Amino acid sequence: MPTVDADLPFGTASDGSPPDVRGLELIPFRGVRFAPEAVGDLAAVTCPPYDLIDPEEVRRLAAGDGHNVVRLTLPTGEDGYRRAAETLRRWLAEGVLIADPEPALYVYETVATDGTLLRGVIGAVGLRSESDRVILPHEDVFPGPVRDRLALMTATRANLEPIFLIYEGPAGRSPEEPGHGPASIGQDASVIAGGPFAGADEADPGAVVDEIAETRRPVVEFRADDGTLHRLWRVGDPAVQERIAAGLRGRRAMIADGHHRYATYRALQERRHAAGDGPGPWDYGLALLVDSRRHPPRLGAIHRVLPGLPPRDAVERAAKAFAVREMPDLESGTAALAGAGGPAFLLGGADGLWLLTDPDAGLLDQAMPAGRSPRWRRLDTAVLDTLLIDRLWGVPADERTVEVVHEDPAAALHRARRSGGTAVIMNPPAVADVLAVAAEGERVPRKSTSFGPKPRTGLVMRLLDLG
Repeated sequence: MPTVDADLPFGTASDGSPPDVRGLELIPFRGVRFAPEAVGDLAAVTCPPYDLIDPEEVRRLAAGDGHNVVRLTLPTGEDGYRRAAETLRRWLAEGVLIADPEPALYVYETVATDGTLLRGVIGAVGLRSESDRVILPHEDVFPGPVRDRLALMTATRANLEPIFLIYEGPAGRSPEEPGHGPASIGQDASVIAGGPFAGADEADPGAVVDEIAETRRPVVEFRADDGTLHRLWRVGDPAVQERIAAGLRGRRAMIADGHHRYATYRALQERRHAAGDGPGPWDYGLALLVDSRRHPPRLGAIHRVLPGLPPRDAVERAAKAFAVREMPDLESGTAALAGAGGPAFLLGGADGLWLLTDPDAGLLDQAMPAGRSPRWRRLDTAVLDTLLIDRLWGVPADERTVEVVHEDPAAALHRARRSGGTAVIMNPPAVADVLAVAAEGERVPRKSTSFGPKPRTGLVMRLLDLG
């Protein structure tokens, strides 16, 4: 198993990144998609991204349909990576999966039941070192998931699900809808456009994407079991592909979702270059790019579950640095959490619910690492990681001791009660804080943000053997 440098997960400037490409590079590829005539309902064979699915859901999806993509993205058992690769090749041979004959870009749209719309373009994005300031990470990563995704990517020789990037299109175009939730990006995304690429090219790739979605019939359209509508358009015309690509070359993007997968792209690229393979398909990774001016994504919280920490023990230790107030139920607890000023957390488990507020300034200052900006030190996730998890609870933070649950506080509380552990319910971070931290070259702590809606896994995949 290759090693992953947790301090340099997105690579260095000397690792073979193309120095002559200015701004974002997006190229077409031969997409691999499920054949509807072979699998029937596409809702039954696609699923959410791998890191949003708990083990129970994996078992349900794998049992429900023999062709669900979860068999590729989350294989189980010691030989899971090998079996995923064999399954992928068998489905291709059997016609369950088909490869488009010519390279294409893909316009993708998702519409939630509340009307939230996200629309962007899927292609193969050129991989760049973090120091190039073209693709900006905003979160740290755990080495374990990167090693896992790298083993899977190496075995399957495929990008099985796209990462999610946001960029800022030309000024002067506001989205038709007034925003998408209490923490939508909106104009806060302006920091993405700063830097050496700002204003270099005022072509508008988002306008091309919208024109395609609003005037053409999609090649894929279905509703998932949660009611969300998914549509996909294939863009095979080289002239249209170039219009989109040209509008992106003068821009930079931020990783909204998929930090571990982007770090995996970079790790695979570095390994192939170190082996002397030179330029190749490993210099690109599957990505969805969304213009945050036209289609602002929403930003939700990522809650924690510490299965090895009993809730009353957690509350007793937390009381050394926080004001603690018991809450009667989850609804009132989350309402009080949303209204709290400054860092605040709702702890829960089998024994009850408690609101933590007003951390002791002296203890907080002692816990914070040196060299971090004031904005970083005010982040709730920074307070959680440094003061609570590390200092007061003494829990080694990794993917086994600190589990994550995206956006759903009830699901986090259920998981904690089932394991006898502690759930930490969080407020979502402020969009402006996340973007400002990224623009200044810092990263927020691991699993601080949940940008959405997230692209559906299984709509289109990229095989490295096909380019």
